[in-house]
Amino acid sequence: MGWLDARDADEVTYDQLSGFEYNGRRIALMDRQRGIRKPAGMDAALAIRTTYTPPNKVPPYQDAIGPDGLQRYMYRGQDPDHAENRALRVAMRLRLPLMWFVGVREGLYQPIYPVFILGEEARQHRFALALDEMQRFVEPGAAMAEDTRRYVERVTKARLHQRVFRSQVMLAYDGSCAICELQQERLVDAAHIIEDGKPGGEPVVPNGMAMCKIHHAAYDAGILGVRPDLTLHIRQDILDTVDGPMLRHGLQEMHDRRLLVIPRSRASRPDLHRLERRYSEFLTAG
Repeated sequence: MGWLDARDADEVTYDQLSGFEYNGRRIALMDRQRGIRKPAGMDAALAIRTTYTPPNKVPPYQDAIGPDGLQRYMYRGQDPDHAENRALRVAMRLRLPLMWFVGVREGLYQPIYPVFILGEEARQHRFALALDEMQRFVEPGAAMAEDTRRYVERVTKARLHQRVFRSQVMLAYDGSCAICELQQERLVDAAHIIEDGKPGGEPVVPNGMAMCKIHHAAYDAGILGVRPDLTLHIRQDILDTVDGPMLRHGLQEMHDRRLLVIPRSRASRPDLHRLERRYSEFLTAG
């Protein structure tokens, strides 16, 4: 994990992970064929993986957030006694931290760590995970206050779903704001078309666009709308306002222009139905 920290990168490749060395010994952090990594000579699992799923495909494993707000990770197969499932059980018993590599593009992974296994749900063939220190004190499946459950789920989404969503959207848009082409990584966000938590608001690339912080804020505030034909609509009162160069060049001059950056992959482009719905909300609010 210190090695991953030192890389200071949002994504890592399979080749980088397979070439990791410790004290002169190569210990691959990922297995090309298996989702659960337990190096030879170890009793516990070291890492888990979720394969990349293209925007228009269904994931092979239905890892999901449980009713308690905790993330689940599915067994290898359905045999609880499979060697890889046993390795996760050992990590759970010893309270060892794991690394989770989530595919964001073919051969490219978002590292999430440290991750801890809190419990096992054998009937559902899955484990419950903690994605931060606070979640380690949650008992999977236990009754809890609604505000606590919402907080646990919010942490799960922030630590996993939204990080993966950002990586995938930024890759689809080549790290550039769709509206102005700004490429400063720290100033570009992954904006949702449909807000997270609403029907259709899943953290998937067709529900996102890369936007710089100014345009993202304007989009969320209902100042800027994106039409289904991918042209921009600036609210009339903003067009009528006299202000400095940021308003003039950053917003007013964008009115009726087309998005400057659109993903090359059709499957990654903004979903038409989501755009129509969001634009209708924009017009109604205006």
